[in-house]
Amino acid sequence: MNLVGPQVRKIRELQKLTQEALVTRCHILKWNISRSTLAKIESQVRRVTDEEVARLAQVLEVGISELYQR
Repeated sequence: MNLVGPQVRKIRELQKLTQEALVTRCHILKWNISRSTLAKIESQVRRVTDEEVARLAQVLEVGISELYQR
C-alpha cells in the first residue's frame, strides 16, 4: 500500500495524460518504469520509495507535498 497512488492518478488525469504518456515522460527523464508498475502504484498495490515519490513529483511537475494531499 502507498499514500500517493490516488493523487498520482488524479493529477495525471487532470493533466489529461494516459498512463502510457506518463510512462513516456518517465523514460525521457531516465526512469525505466512500466505502465503496469504505474498502474500498481496508482491502485495502491505497490509500495513506493521516497526516490520514486520524488520522481513522480518531477515528472508530473508538482511539489512532493501535492502527492500526499487527499
